[in-house]
Amino acid sequence: MKKQLYTIALAVLTVIASSCQEDFLEEQPNQQLSLEQLREAAKTDPSLLTAFVDGIYSTMYQSGTGGTTNHDDFGQKGYDIYADMLSSDMVLAGTTYGWYSNIARYQATKDFTVNAAYQPWRYYYRIIFGANSLIELLGGNDATQTDAGRTHLMGQAKALRAYAYFYLTQFYSTGYGNGSEKILPIYNTTTVPAQPKSTAAEVYEFMVKDLDAAIVALQGFNRTAKLQVDQTVAKGLLSYVLAARGTQADLQRVVTLTNEIVATTPYRILNPNEVVAQFDAAGQITNRTTAGFNNVASPSWIWGVDLLPAYGLNLISWWGQVDVFTYSYAWAGDPKSIDKSLYDAIRTGDIRKGQFISTNLQPRNKFFAPNRVIGQQRQVETDYVYMRLEEFVLLNAEAKAKLGQESLAKDALKTLLSKRMTTAADYLYVDALSGQALLNEIHLQTRIELWGEGKSYLSLKRNKRTVTRGTNHLFEAGNSFAWNSDELTFEIPQAEILNNPVLSE
Repeated sequence: MKKQLYTIALAVLTVIASSCQEDFLEEQPNQQLSLEQLREAAKTDPSLLTAFVDGIYSTMYQSGTGGTTNHDDFGQKGYDIYADMLSSDMVLAGTTYGWYSNIARYQATKDFTVNAAYQPWRYYYRIIFGANSLIELLGGNDATQTDAGRTHLMGQAKALRAYAYFYLTQFYSTGYGNGSEKILPIYNTTTVPAQPKSTAAEVYEFMVKDLDAAIVALQGFNRTAKLQVDQTVAKGLLSYVLAARGTQADLQRVVTLTNEIVATTPYRILNPNEVVAQFDAAGQITNRTTAGFNNVASPSWIWGVDLLPAYGLNLISWWGQVDVFTYSYAWAGDPKSIDKSLYDAIRTGDIRKGQFISTNLQPRNKFFAPNRVIGQQRQVETDYVYMRLEEFVLLNAEAKAKLGQESLAKDALKTLLSKRMTTAADYLYVDALSGQALLNEIHLQTRIELWGEGKSYLSLKRNKRTVTRGTNHLFEAGNSFAWNSDELTFEIPQAEILNNPVLSE
């Protein structure tokens, strides 16, 4: 049944993709006909609407969804690698094949003509186009739904639209300033003509409105797979949006939302044997089935995808770029490692230090295909994580610290560290922290906990940090880059500028 739904979803994705020309907003006669046909067909077969949203979800993990055939073009996890390298926490430790070298060199962020600047723009606006198409199939942005199924679909569509806009704000703007800076064009239908850039205030308000509506619409939605956006995912996305805007009222809401995620959902913080590979005296792994960050059934994963053989993922995938136990670039000559300064900052009593090999700093004991045979996994069946509970424990601590609730912030931080340190004595130092030192520690723990998951970049930007590259970087080693430097943010790509004459009005 899952394979049949996947086939339907791919067909729907083809409709979405064929409607997206080089200028994503270029109107095509068959675009409206296709949506009208789907709308009419869905009246007698509502499952077509479910297949449509499944098509949008498949965009998140299929290759080529950024509009190229490049081997770094494979959906959200591809841009998680972009983010990790831009933050400097992930090191490109070899350039035999060259993928990501213009990201690691900070060249792509300063050249609006290259594919690396175009792919995220193309991908996220494709998600937006798909979400807008589904919203139109459901009657439009303000339509009142008559049954729970359609209501839940509307909630998913609005959450996905906000998700895409959020990542566009991160990659294509330096961060939230006073709100008056013009950053991105907003599209809430598939038929609106080319739009000029809206202000940050307008874009953020649009995202918040979508996510507030999604949270209400997704009440009572019991999803059948973690790939689907449910109410918890929508709350998580809203937490990120509000934290990035960062007003005092926003931070209060972040505390409320993250408290709800941590306290009222079935997810839990991963235990030590789920975080790092452990070995017996003979060097044999003892927790092959629980560790590896490779299974969507993980008790902390809130949002992720169960990758099946039918999806056809192989070298062009996150695992094909990062994991040495997969037939991958990491195995063949372009390894990815943790920044040495960040590795050195991991305390001796912290089990997460063992996620990385001390000699080459590769994450072989954090992420791995279960068989752990170098270069073996050809057809990727190890799963993708998009969101997990630990993110919101840390975001909760961060928001509380910024609000001056330092005791509560330290309690939240220690909730995580109690599962990461060998003994309680190893995290007693947290009690003495306050002010900027406490915020620094929360940011550091975010970088350590979420290494390789694309989240350090988000923390760097919302916390307005400066990063200094460690000695193991091939490029720019020892150099420092602020959150608002040109190196850390893409320019709007040339293709969009050429196809949107009103962009800068």
